[in-house]
Amino acid sequence: MKTTLLLAFVALFAGASNLCSQPADAPVDFDKARQLFEKRKGGAILTPEETAYMEKAKAVHEAQMHKEGGRPGADGIDWQKAQDLYQREKGGEKLSEADQKYLDHAKEVRQRGGHRSGGGAPANQRRAPESLKPLSDMTAEDQYEGEDGGLYGKGSNEPPEALKKSAEAALAQIKPLDAGGNPADGGKIVFVSISMSNATMEFSTFKRIADADARKSGKLTIVDCAQGGQAMAQWVPEDGRPWQEAMKRIGQAGVTPQQVQVAWVKLANMGPSGSMSDHLTKLEADTAAVLKNARNKFPNLRIAYLGSRIWAGNARSGLNPEPYAYESAFGVRHLIQKQSLDEAPLLLWGPYLWAEGEKGRKLDDLKYLKDDFNDDGVHPSRSGQEKVARQLLEFFATSSLAKSWFAK
Repeated sequence: MKTTLLLAFVALFAGASNLCSQPADAPVDFDKARQLFEKRKGGAILTPEETAYMEKAKAVHEAQMHKEGGRPGADGIDWQKAQDLYQREKGGEKLSEADQKYLDHAKEVRQRGGHRSGGGAPANQRRAPESLKPLSDMTAEDQYEGEDGGLYGKGSNEPPEALKKSAEAALAQIKPLDAGGNPADGGKIVFVSISMSNATMEFSTFKRIADADARKSGKLTIVDCAQGGQAMAQWVPEDGRPWQEAMKRIGQAGVTPQQVQVAWVKLANMGPSGSMSDHLTKLEADTAAVLKNARNKFPNLRIAYLGSRIWAGNARSGLNPEPYAYESAFGVRHLIQKQSLDEAPLLLWGPYLWAEGEKGRKLDDLKYLKDDFNDDGVHPSRSGQEKVARQLLEFFATSSLAKSWFAK
């Protein structure tokens, strides 16, 4: 079988492992197999034991698909057919009226909970509480899992004085550079993104509106290096596929790695599970490794603006649901608080993008509606991308922590 079989380790409509139900007579952990697949896809070399395990999982899954494929399940849907139709639609193909109706019906069944036996989410993935308070709205007295409020802690959304001074020093170093990384009046400041599918959807929209915004400096080049399916764990191998693609995109933009001085890094991993401590320990370790890679790849990188996930209260899979999306903000804060102010890049918050669905937040009027998401409830629709892009634009164009290099 081709890549389709491996892609079945991720969700039919999103990228999680919903299709990988485990046969009773085949003790294969498909979540483990999916992680091994993503590890190899990211450029890592598997051990012989890991390769054997993944091949076994592939064979078991192929056997099940052969057994079940082409026949409607108990819910009346041939899910292999639905998957094929979805991939064709996603690739831009216009389906026939009959095929489109079939796919739409499959989506409706799936949204009602159909075809979810086994593998929908890691077994130890927690449920979100009834309500979550945006980190930016939490005070020093508010508590979540032992953590107080404020983006920078102690109820404050502003950096502490020492970090603010370091930010001023780092901002002063960001100047137009030539291709070799030397200061030049005719040079460029390059701003890149690093992360996964949500990030590239949001940042590419941001690039489009920012490039047309009168406030943006003509010396600034924005390059979207974020990529679908490439979360923090996939960026950890220093010579993995995400970095190769990032370098390719930078070259295609007519600039060099030596001119990259600013990055936006959105923290997320696929299929988070366990306690908040379990989740953040891995996320923070992976992000720290990614930032080290970025420092090596981009010798003049001065500031990395970190971002957490958007609201995922409508998530229909275990790809990155609540409360894990919400909790990623604490991972951002931990990395900022633990950093050495003498090392580049300096870590700062970018715009905080989480708001509690239609309830919104006190910080501003940001709200997320159902229509702001695709069918999976995780990836932003066009309107959702626009909302995040506007948050990015206004932050970089107006914040004292960014406008000196972004604006004219």
